[in-house]
Amino acid sequence: MRIPSSLLLSSLLPSIVAASGFDCEKIRVDGINYNLGPLGGVHEVYHVDETEEYVTNTTYVLNICNILKSAANRDGLKCGTSKNICGFQYKNYRDRPEKDGVAFPIAGLDPMGHGSKDPEVTRLKQMDPDREGLLVKLAGGEFYNQDRKKKEARAMIEFQCDPDRSGLEGLVNDKEEEGTNDEDGSENERRRVRVREEDGEDGDGSSEDGDGSSPDEGQDRTRSLTFKSFGSADDDSYVLKLDWRTRYACDHYKDDKDDASSNHWGFFTWVILILFLSIAAYLVFGSWLNYNRYGARGWDLLPHGDTIRDVPYLFQDWLRRVINTFQGAGSRGGYSAV
Repeated sequence: MRIPSSLLLSSLLPSIVAASGFDCEKIRVDGINYNLGPLGGVHEVYHVDETEEYVTNTTYVLNICNILKSAANRDGLKCGTSKNICGFQYKNYRDRPEKDGVAFPIAGLDPMGHGSKDPEVTRLKQMDPDREGLLVKLAGGEFYNQDRKKKEARAMIEFQCDPDRSGLEGLVNDKEEEGTNDEDGSENERRRVRVREEDGEDGDGSSEDGDGSSPDEGQDRTRSLTFKSFGSADDDSYVLKLDWRTRYACDHYKDDKDDASSNHWGFFTWVILILFLSIAAYLVFGSWLNYNRYGARGWDLLPHGDTIRDVPYLFQDWLRRVINTFQGAGSRGGYSAV
């Protein structure tokens, strides 16, 4: 019997996640806990690079908490279902109708979950004391440059602390793909962020213009996830840089949320405790009063002891009355034969 590839992938998913060495819901750096789980899911960043010869459209598809699965395949291009970040690049020439398309993995595991993403998580305060957030580095990709030479590829995502943002701002549903099913039958919701850079960028995707302008200029700042650059680094590898502003990257957001939850439950705990102590104090004081005033013993010590002793019988009478009510409602009315 042939085992479906989707079922095999689902069965291997726990081992794949364990081998990756990166759990977005349980990040601990310098004694501080972070949870980036709410940012999980398939997201897209769309980038356009224009030159005199061609227009290059690149869509970067990422899922920081899980592998891309079927989202790694689109328009006949395959990147690798075990990857976390993939790029889909389409080059449209201005002087001819031909269109070139290529898919390249940026971060993730090898097929069937082998290899490692070499995750690195660093607090931004280690690099700049005035900044708060996380710098996440993920490797495991490859890219062919203009000379068709194979280079390593990786991603650097800068999660910046912004208490007023969830991190999902600007991530709208892709209407063409919303509700489509993955290979394993689960619904895959894709969110797309379109970022169009200003003209005059370098051909390798670097984001600094010749006039020294900031890479953030020309971007819609209402979006939380923004494209920064993709190009060659000092070690001859290619690096995708993204900025992601979210409250989940704040140093003590998770601790503050846990404290608020514990305080919420603590209020009800105090209410129950106070109620219990009040009842206990009433019984103790009433018993002491009956003992000293009337010399009561046993059940007579308890205040309202007669009522407490009659509780089981009162409950039986109430239950019998309820049963008789339902039985009476089901019986037929009228005269019966003698």
